[in-house]
Amino acid sequence: MKKKTIAGLFVALVVIVAFVAVIIRFGPARGGITELPAVEVREYQGENLSSINDFRENSIKGPQQVNIAGYRLNITGLVARPQSYSYEDVLGDFRAYKKVVRLNCVEGWAVNILWEGVLVKDLLAQAGPMDGAGVIIFHAYDGYTTSLPLDYLRDNNIILAYGMNGITIPEARGFPFVLVAEDKWGYKWAKWVTGIEVSDNTSFRGFWESMGYSDRANLEEGPATGGFWEWTP
Repeated sequence: MKKKTIAGLFVALVVIVAFVAVIIRFGPARGGITELPAVEVREYQGENLSSINDFRENSIKGPQQVNIAGYRLNITGLVARPQSYSYEDVLGDFRAYKKVVRLNCVEGWAVNILWEGVLVKDLLAQAGPMDGAGVIIFHAYDGYTTSLPLDYLRDNNIILAYGMNGITIPEARGFPFVLVAEDKWGYKWAKWVTGIEVSDNTSFRGFWESMGYSDRANLEEGPATGGFWEWTP
């Protein structure tokens, strides 16, 4: 009887030691989360997606690193209620949407990406564009600017994206926000967006538009109005 008791104690001790070793190696089974690297989605609802690595780097000052702790998305100009949102505000206060949209670059390449974000028209509705406003100017962290008609943004589900292919947009691709200007050439797709300005200035021209690219940027029309068909860095 004494031998059985000793054997039982020995087995129990072995089990306890093994359990402690597992806890030390892998952490507690409950109450903790081990974060694994994000994996991008390459297929969505039967549609093949491009990779986030299929983009060419053609930003005016190279990839930007935005300090998200101090980041604000400001909605200003001809609005009844100017807004200033943190990154968390945008993600938490507005309904999220996702959609596969193709980006076509004037350099001759294109990518098909699943974008996730909020609608620009929802952001504008909170600010309340005033009578006479007709142009929305987008400002980026690197100083880049472009603009789109207010009606285009109101009449279409245009996304200000924080995700692509199921992961957070990487810094090199425009974190924290990219304007998904569907059916427009890629120079309308502002990256690292920091400001949305509501304006009545129909003569405004953004960075590339001021150097000859079409302000309409409609895909079927071609990008050039002043002789520029392609930018070679």
